[in-house]
Amino acid sequence: MKKFKWQIILILAAIAVFFAWPYFNNVTIPGDGFSTYGADTVRAEVTQIIEEGQIDMGGHMQTYQVARVNILEGQYAGIVMEIDYGKRQIRSDDYNLAIGEKVVVSISKTPENVVNAYFVDFVRTTPILWLTGIFAVSIILISRWKGVRALLSTVFSLYIIIGYIIPHILAGEDPLTVSIIGSIILLGVTLYLTYGWTLKTHAAVISMVIVLLITGALSALFVVFTKLNGTGDENVMFLMQLMETPINLRGLLLGGMIIGALGVLDDLVTTQASAVFELHHANPDFRFRDLYNSAMRIGQDHVAATVNTLVLAYAGASLPMLLMFSFAKGDYGYLVNFSFIAEEIVRTLVGSLGLIAAVPLTTTIAIFFASRAESLRKWEQFLGPEGDGHSH
Repeated sequence: MKKFKWQIILILAAIAVFFAWPYFNNVTIPGDGFSTYGADTVRAEVTQIIEEGQIDMGGHMQTYQVARVNILEGQYAGIVMEIDYGKRQIRSDDYNLAIGEKVVVSISKTPENVVNAYFVDFVRTTPILWLTGIFAVSIILISRWKGVRALLSTVFSLYIIIGYIIPHILAGEDPLTVSIIGSIILLGVTLYLTYGWTLKTHAAVISMVIVLLITGALSALFVVFTKLNGTGDENVMFLMQLMETPINLRGLLLGGMIIGALGVLDDLVTTQASAVFELHHANPDFRFRDLYNSAMRIGQDHVAATVNTLVLAYAGASLPMLLMFSFAKGDYGYLVNFSFIAEEIVRTLVGSLGLIAAVPLTTTIAIFFASRAESLRKWEQFLGPEGDGHSH
């Protein structure tokens, strides 16, 4: 049975990739080749510190350095160039260059064919890889094979976002439609890959799809109601200047809301479905109303904590802006009228409404499957067992 279950999951993954693959490869991205952030940067290694001292930057004293670097890649690989750090701009950190340090530099050529290199940032690949490795090992140690499947699901999710959703939006397709299709492909594989081919997962997937449609409808309604047009993010304005093909900015905002709700909804619906199945397994004699009320009490606590998490997450991301506004003694009642703030408020509240709708919906659907687990036993070969550790 377990072998057959994994065959079904692999077949689903293969089907998803098969149907998505032509779209991944046949999308022409307008403006491909534009010079954008990071396009003219290369890695380099500091070989010598030539000069170091203090400099006055408009009344602010800071340390500056002049260093020689060996370019490690690109057209000028192997060439030693000179850069300065902290001599022309105010530094926001207290990290100094050291011999052997890997840095990112930008290389430009003047009309007189003079090549100059400028410090951009430090290379952080190695510590990030170490952190990623520690994270992966921790997940595997705690969750074992389920942790491995969760990591594979994460990789697949990123693949769908980078390989399907982003190229199609850049190609000028409707961002809302692309985001919904990408989300369904993403969910159809990752949930089954992580939690297995079980009745519990079926309940979670069905609930997730319905909640996503509800969230999308609420997002569309309140984006129009609040007169948002998707221009609250300055990156959107920069993208508009680069793009040859116009992008539906309102659809981009809606698509972002749906994708942003995926992670939290994934957690909520799977936890709620698990709660229903565990309660039913603990007391098979529970009637629908008893099982529903017991599961809802668990879901109510989960929703309360998750909504608070959402609000704090968005507040934390906006903290520098809130500090700046408070410093200027601004009126917070007036602040909510700005589009970039209103977008985050609508995103948070619509996502929270989706979470609220997910609890009774998932509970009802999970009870439907859990209460019929015995009658579905004859279809176990195709539908899978009740859940982890609860096969018939």
